[in-house]
Amino acid sequence: MKRAITLKPRKGISTKSLDRDNPLWTEAMLGPPHFRRGRGPQRAPLKVATTIRLDRDVLEFFQSQGAGYQTRINEALRGVMKRARGDSPVRRRSRRS
Repeated sequence: MKRAITLKPRKGISTKSLDRDNPLWTEAMLGPPHFRRGRGPQRAPLKVATTIRLDRDVLEFFQSQGAGYQTRINEALRGVMKRARGDSPVRRRSRRS
C-alpha cells in the first residue's frame, strides 16, 4: 500500500540544505522599508481624464515626435478652440529647449 507523503509533518530547516552563498534574509539585512510616494492629488484639478478615439495616423504622427504627445494633442485642440472663438492663438513654450 502506498504511504501518503502529504501527511508527514514538515521538517525544520537543516544545516545541510542551507546555502552558504545565499543565506536567508534577516530584518537587519533588509533595513527599514522605503515607501515611494506618488504624485499625490492636484491642488486645483485643471484637467479631466477622458477617453478619445483618434485616427491611427493622427496618433502615430503625435507619438512619432517623442514624449509629451498628449500635451501636444491638447495644445493642438486648444489652438482650434481659440481660432473658433476668435481669440489669437497663444503659443506655449516647450519645456524641452
